[in-house]
Amino acid sequence: MEQDEDLWLSSYNYELPETAIAQTPAVPRDSSRLLVVTSPTERVHATFRHLPDWLLPGDLLILNNTRVIPARLFGCKETGVPVEVLLLEERENGCWLALVKPGRRFKQGTTLIFQPVSPQAKDISLTATVIAKDEATGGRILQFHWPPESDFWTLLEQFGQIPFPPYVKSSEAEPSQYQTVYAQELGAVAAPTAGLHFTPELLQRLEEKGIAQAQITLHVGVGTFRPVEVADITSHTMHQEWVEVPASTVAQIAAAKARGGRVIAVGTTVVRALEGAAQQVRTSEGNILAPFRGKTDIFIYPGYRWQVIDGLITNFHLPRSSLLMLVSALIGRKRLLSLYQEAIRAGYRFYSFGDAMLILPQAQTTSGDMDMIER
Repeated sequence: MEQDEDLWLSSYNYELPETAIAQTPAVPRDSSRLLVVTSPTERVHATFRHLPDWLLPGDLLILNNTRVIPARLFGCKETGVPVEVLLLEERENGCWLALVKPGRRFKQGTTLIFQPVSPQAKDISLTATVIAKDEATGGRILQFHWPPESDFWTLLEQFGQIPFPPYVKSSEAEPSQYQTVYAQELGAVAAPTAGLHFTPELLQRLEEKGIAQAQITLHVGVGTFRPVEVADITSHTMHQEWVEVPASTVAQIAAAKARGGRVIAVGTTVVRALEGAAQQVRTSEGNILAPFRGKTDIFIYPGYRWQVIDGLITNFHLPRSSLLMLVSALIGRKRLLSLYQEAIRAGYRFYSFGDAMLILPQAQTTSGDMDMIER
């Protein structure tokens, strides 16, 4: 019966005061709080800058180096009607899949004229034509047009804005605060938020302690904010996201496991990249992982058999979200929701700009029905 409850959408609800939703990130980044889960029964309240105290020489941190693009564009139709566009995914030949407002008015053949946010682009034209509707997302396929002497990515910086999550409604954050300090590969429309807590100095301290670092790329999509909507979560269709797990990272993971180190994922996006790659690629030598480049739609929920990761750094996630289910698969649903209730009582800040959890291997449990003890 308990296992069945893990598959019910209603089992992933919890009440969160609106005041607990962080609107602005901590400054400095590593001053955010950290709930360290060290066993099925123990947890410790700490600060993120103390992360090195909980990791061991030989451990390996995996970071997602995706970079959020200025995906939100404002403009108008040729008739002057205002429009808003959120780019989701690049397609071929200057085409993009995008969410649009107001959707009913974006018929095939409609021309959109975008307004620059930078004075440098005041004499440059950036337009798009609606060429198709995407039934899967309800969005549109847009064919962009720009001067041949210009570069699209440069224009996007001049015309677009970094999109904050929909629950961030009154933020004082700068766009740079919604990027990790190690962001490199353009392509995400949302940040891998567990990585927002790291500073260059903290990464250096981890390296000096003998805690290695490797990178993957997963371009976070807007689907990360969408709740699961089916009563039986096993019938949920997961969104796809683009992933690259390079050979160098595969080698570092193999070396870490060979020396007895722990592979700690920085964020659920890293979990999806590594575990998704492990499902896609099987090696003849029987290794758990091989280099992978492509898309993953892996959906992880309680009962999942872990292939790669040993621990996780993660933020606090929305009710009924696939991310909440993923973390439940690692630590147990009841245990996780109990920790969430404690975090709410203790004044932790939730969601993208909020605080973090560190879940270590000893904290894994299949039942999630352990009582907590004070420490």
